[in-house]
Amino acid sequence: MLFTKESDYAIRIVRALRSGEKIRAKDICECEEIPEAFAYKILKKLEKAQIVRVTRGTHGGCMLVKNPEELYLYDIILAIEPDFAITHCMRKSCSRNLPDQPCQVHAELIRVQKLLQDELKSKSLADILR
Repeated sequence: MLFTKESDYAIRIVRALRSGEKIRAKDICECEEIPEAFAYKILKKLEKAQIVRVTRGTHGGCMLVKNPEELYLYDIILAIEPDFAITHCMRKSCSRNLPDQPCQVHAELIRVQKLLQDELKSKSLADILR
């Protein structure tokens, strides 16, 4: 799938953290209208991708560790959807796209996906949120 709800929430979480200050996950969830249980799952993925740092405990919270000038929507989506593809047939070998008989639709979707990836990499988070 192109953009899942999880990717959407991840972008919202990163947007909420753009100031660089430590913010409690609960506050992010309230501000960005994200279910808490879902947010923790997403934060784990963002932390693994070294986009955010999560500190637990009384004085805990989340903060953006990647410079917004060097962070792109593509990075956030890839942290959540490592096999990001616009259709299922692009993730696995497609039975209709054979070496001796290439599928023209598959080839066009590859072209479109490349354009989408290039656009998602074209502006940093800082550029978008100015």
